[in-house]
Amino acid sequence: MAADARQLDALFETIISRKAGDPASSYTAKLVAGGAPLCARKLGEEAVETIVAALSGDRQSLVSESADLLYHWLVLLAERGIEPAAVYAELERREGRSGIDEKASRGAGQ
Repeated sequence: MAADARQLDALFETIISRKAGDPASSYTAKLVAGGAPLCARKLGEEAVETIVAALSGDRQSLVSESADLLYHWLVLLAERGIEPAAVYAELERREGRSGIDEKASRGAGQ
């Protein structure tokens, strides 16, 4: 398999196939059974661990924590019933636009 966004789509499909599984034997099912609060909390924890890895200067740690972060992000999307394609479409909509301009168009504090 190529090392690109197709891997995220394949991982998302695996998450979808496991989300209704037995929480006692599937970490994905356990996360989804906890609902959005558990999924979001785990995503936040992984985000902090990714930041710590980035600041530590340990490249492999950053790669590993980034993979964990992406997995937990996809679990949260799956739990909320959102396909990654919706996020890809939003990124495409923003393409070629200044990040400063895009943020300003959403209003203060967003």
